[in-house]
Amino acid sequence: MTQIGIGILGGGYMGKAHAVAMSSVGAVFNTALRPRLEMVCASSAQSAERYRKAYGFHRATDDWQALVSDPRVEAIVIATPQETHRPIAEAAFALGKPVLCEKPLGASLEDGAAMVAAAESSGVTNMVGFNYIRTPASQYARQLIAEGAIGDVTWFRGEHTEDFYADPQTPATWRTDGMANGTMGDLAPHMINAAMALIGPITKVSAEVETVHKTRPGGEVTNDDHAQMMCRFENGVMGHLYISRIATGRKMGYAYEISGTNGAIRFDQEDQNTLWLYRMEGPEATRGFTKILTGPEHPDYEPFCQGPGHGTGYQDQIIVEARDFLKAIETGQPIWPTFRDGHAVNCVVSAALASAQVGTWKDVEPF
Repeated sequence: MTQIGIGILGGGYMGKAHAVAMSSVGAVFNTALRPRLEMVCASSAQSAERYRKAYGFHRATDDWQALVSDPRVEAIVIATPQETHRPIAEAAFALGKPVLCEKPLGASLEDGAAMVAAAESSGVTNMVGFNYIRTPASQYARQLIAEGAIGDVTWFRGEHTEDFYADPQTPATWRTDGMANGTMGDLAPHMINAAMALIGPITKVSAEVETVHKTRPGGEVTNDDHAQMMCRFENGVMGHLYISRIATGRKMGYAYEISGTNGAIRFDQEDQNTLWLYRMEGPEATRGFTKILTGPEHPDYEPFCQGPGHGTGYQDQIIVEARDFLKAIETGQPIWPTFRDGHAVNCVVSAALASAQVGTWKDVEPF
């Protein structure tokens, strides 16, 4: 086992999740590389020191450049706002340091393209933080589709729906300012990533993007509340995606339905340890969706728990992500999703926004 010094930029919601994951991943997966929480960076020296004490880092700073250039920081996790992603990643790659960056990749299409170029020219490990697709249930869904368990896929419907802005009296915050923080910038990348992971590349879209509550207590809303898009996949499959932060009653509606010539699959992240599978076999009178409870026979479940049906949770997805990042560093081999994969999601978002402006189908421009 070899120690590796980890630097995390951002100590809030996702910074904490990554710190906990890096503290736990060695014990859960017996990784060859064992993370050492070397340094955390936050927007002020006071908050950085608070995160250092809370999460167990050796050192703290409010200067991201100091963290990136520190010789004891050997790999970097970016969990800061999107507009900061590009300069941090470019500086890290220039020093040959691996980077795990939270989605979406940068604050613009230009940022994403530049980050891919920097990553690939450096030749070092790069990953984007799409954690939801790593649940044992969704990994198993990918496996079933690849094995042909439901035949040829004919249709995909996905949603990422939450209700944290369903109440129009909820005050305006940073989340209501700027397209990078709106529904298409914040939630849509997760479901687009899921659609592409399960079905394949998306080649064209027709989208509507809408701000329902244009003002809130404290200010004007400058980004979108919800969006819908029809899409066509490279393999010809037809799809539909709905994204919303005003979906009353939905807390973590990362859900999808997939139809095939011999069966179907359903999943909902609010019940993340269950996958529903329909097989077109046997007498019609006995056919129906089978409820599959995840357990040790499903991908990445057994390291957390030996009991089927006991379940995994949100933090466990981040631990799986940390394992993949460390494995990529150890082997020198890319592990999905790389920066290029993350930028492919950005390209779909860009095409959808362009489609919404003109009201027509738009091709997803390849990178």
